[in-house]
Amino acid sequence: MASRINNSFTLIPNQKYRRSNRRPSYFPSTLDSDVQPSSTLGNFKALPLEIFQVILRYLSVKDISMLSMVSKTISQHIINYISTSSGSKRLLLQDFHNLELPSRREDWDILEHYRSLGLLFKRCTLLLPTKERLKYIHGKLAEVPCFKFSGCAAPIQCLGLTCYGMFLQTLTAGWDELECHRVYNFLCELTNLSRKMQTVVCSKPGSAQKLELRIRLFCRKVLLDHWTHQSDSAFWLTRILKPWPMVNQARLLYIIFGPISPQDGQVVWQKMIEESTDESSLKGLADAIKLLYDTGTKEWTADDVISLVDELSVVPREWLLENNAHLLILSGNNICFTFMASKAVNGRAIELARLVVYLALVCEKELYCMDWAVKMMQKVCKVFSTPVERKNFLQGVASSFAYVILEMLHSLMSGDRDEDGRSFMNLFHLVHAQANFHKEVLCLTMNTVST
Repeated sequence: MASRINNSFTLIPNQKYRRSNRRPSYFPSTLDSDVQPSSTLGNFKALPLEIFQVILRYLSVKDISMLSMVSKTISQHIINYISTSSGSKRLLLQDFHNLELPSRREDWDILEHYRSLGLLFKRCTLLLPTKERLKYIHGKLAEVPCFKFSGCAAPIQCLGLTCYGMFLQTLTAGWDELECHRVYNFLCELTNLSRKMQTVVCSKPGSAQKLELRIRLFCRKVLLDHWTHQSDSAFWLTRILKPWPMVNQARLLYIIFGPISPQDGQVVWQKMIEESTDESSLKGLADAIKLLYDTGTKEWTADDVISLVDELSVVPREWLLENNAHLLILSGNNICFTFMASKAVNGRAIELARLVVYLALVCEKELYCMDWAVKMMQKVCKVFSTPVERKNFLQGVASSFAYVILEMLHSLMSGDRDEDGRSFMNLFHLVHAQANFHKEVLCLTMNTVST
């Protein structure tokens, strides 16, 4: 029987003819280094620009700023995204007047947003010269009206300048002084700040209230308030003050840091002249003076700062001596002693003795330690070169206490009284100040004798 041949075997096709229906991947495995795209876009090379921008919409501002550091090409694509209407609308938030929530949580959110945005612009423009960086950034921020010097109709309630300052602080952090000089000059040209300052320092105080307010808000919110290091704050404050003579520096310092009305935020020029003021009205000025004195920059000597304090005490006219004494106390021991020692050296012992009386009065009213005033007087005594000068000074202090008390008493007896009894309370505090001051002097004397 003839055998049957089985022809039903399966043919295996040659491997070289094998085809695959799978589409090639746009994102090859990292193991296949031979097929990695050479473009600086990496795997984004296969994406249309429109899709890339859609992806950016889902990233936070911090993530976009990190992505901008991948390559120059990606950074340029991000810059293009910022220039689009959708990118600009998303990144340049303008909700600066939302007063609905009492917690003001949104304030913090928008400030953090502009901090991150400053970092994004810093990284995207890293390769540009400073001048070109500033021009580009200004071109983008100019779309926000509240970032302009006079762009907002309600600047006191607006967070615009604060966000602008946060952005600027992040952008310029780590820049050297030369670049920061360029930034300040650029802002001055952009806002015409120097001309505006000239207007207010050459005008009668209070005659340009709106302009004074605008200058105060711009300098504080944009240039000064966001720095964590004192040296940075001192640098920007120096840029503001140094171009001007001393008398104008004092005027600008008062405009930027002096007391303001709680109703409309405008500078109160008569406060230091007409009545004794509280610590909150003087703290801004004292902090600014300490800033210039303590940072130890070459641009401000001790004599410069003391001259500025002296000039400030007659802005717009001579202050009440109590307010002057309060400012010295808040400015710190070094400034207070240097100021008083300057008077001692220059033969102004009578003024100095009267100042000691008001230092004691402020200590009594504000519950500061009275022994501080006594020790300050003791330290100043050592500045006088002869025992006769020291004795005359101490006698002057005792006489000044008596004279100032009689002066206040005479004012009360002549009918010059306040409706709220402030003058009487001032006399009350002064009598107690004299008693406590002399008590501390006696304690100091007895301790010295016993040792």
